[in-house]
Amino acid sequence: MSDSSVAESSATVPATYADYAADRESARFTDWLRARSGEAWADATRHQFVRELHADSIDDVVFRRYLLQDYAFVETLVGLFGHAVGDAPTMAAKSRLVDFLETVTDDEDDYFQRSFGALDVPASRYEDPTLAEPTAAFRDLLRRAAGEGDYAETLAVLVPAEWVYLSWATDDELATADGPDRFYLQEWIDLHAVPPFESFVGWLRTELDREGAAASERRQARISELFTRTVTLEVDFFDAAYEETRAQETVTGGDR
Repeated sequence: MSDSSVAESSATVPATYADYAADRESARFTDWLRARSGEAWADATRHQFVRELHADSIDDVVFRRYLLQDYAFVETLVGLFGHAVGDAPTMAAKSRLVDFLETVTDDEDDYFQRSFGALDVPASRYEDPTLAEPTAAFRDLLRRAAGEGDYAETLAVLVPAEWVYLSWATDDELATADGPDRFYLQEWIDLHAVPPFESFVGWLRTELDREGAAASERRQARISELFTRTVTLEVDFFDAAYEETRAQETVTGGDR
């Protein structure tokens, strides 16, 4: 499936959810948020990084650099999910979030460890990485969303962070017949394309649909800002895999 058809200039999307919903029979708050993110959504879900990932043409140096940053990011993301558990309005919602946390800290962490081994990344590098600017900004955004808001603000960051990955991982226009040969590429796609992950992202969206639709117009605008900022940082995060530390590698030989 592909979300590329929904990408549009945010200027053409109503500035308020009430105006957006007025012209639609089955409006979803998260659809409005995605539309408000404009071209950034397409930039994130069709980025050079994900295109090369699907095509098995991405340079190991680029993927290694990305994976190191993502591992650092996931540590903070786990904390945000933990915060969401505390703020979730029902025990059922808390349980769903806890189940996902177990997946991230178990299955996904196992993937990172095996991939770092295959990519010859020593523990000293992934246990204490130098943060790229987008990674530091992303971690700061997660912490501010949790510290300055409530359940809806936390979801405003969690939803796009997971939804972007589901979108590019399940995009039929990006997928190739056989998929990548390198296991750490194929498994990274698979982790974000399996039915349980798709179901979880769908559930997250439903939670934000409910919370967002009930929020005041001022709060909805804040949620929209957080959502769009997250999507923009996803683009910056992928960009950094190609750009960050390149000058240093030229001088020192770096990862190569």
